[in-house]
Amino acid sequence: MDIINYRISNKQVFEQAQVRSISDVILSEEELKNGMKLAVSKEDKSLELYLVEKDDKKMFEVRWDDSEELFVGWYSAWENFTWCLSIVEKEAVEEEPVEEESVEEEPVEVEENSSTI
Repeated sequence: MDIINYRISNKQVFEQAQVRSISDVILSEEELKNGMKLAVSKEDKSLELYLVEKDDKKMFEVRWDDSEELFVGWYSAWENFTWCLSIVEKEAVEEEPVEEESVEEEPVEVEENSSTI
């Protein structure tokens, strides 16, 4: 079973996008400006999947950091979003601190040499 590494923001539209057209989804005034968030990465909050309207057409947009990529279809947008998720996951694994085994060093005896030259 796959671990879900994203959070769904709008379940109804998210599920609709997977099975049928989203052309009948009505966006609020704010969503027309900023898009409707559908999903966000749990690990990196800057990775998000949106439903947007451009030139009177509904499209999907994957946003990550300062980049944005538009997709006409759900499957290509979802493939891009999940690819980005896999990169985020790899980066998170690489950044995890590695516990080093502690090696006890034997005490070293220092002999004082009382003779002077």
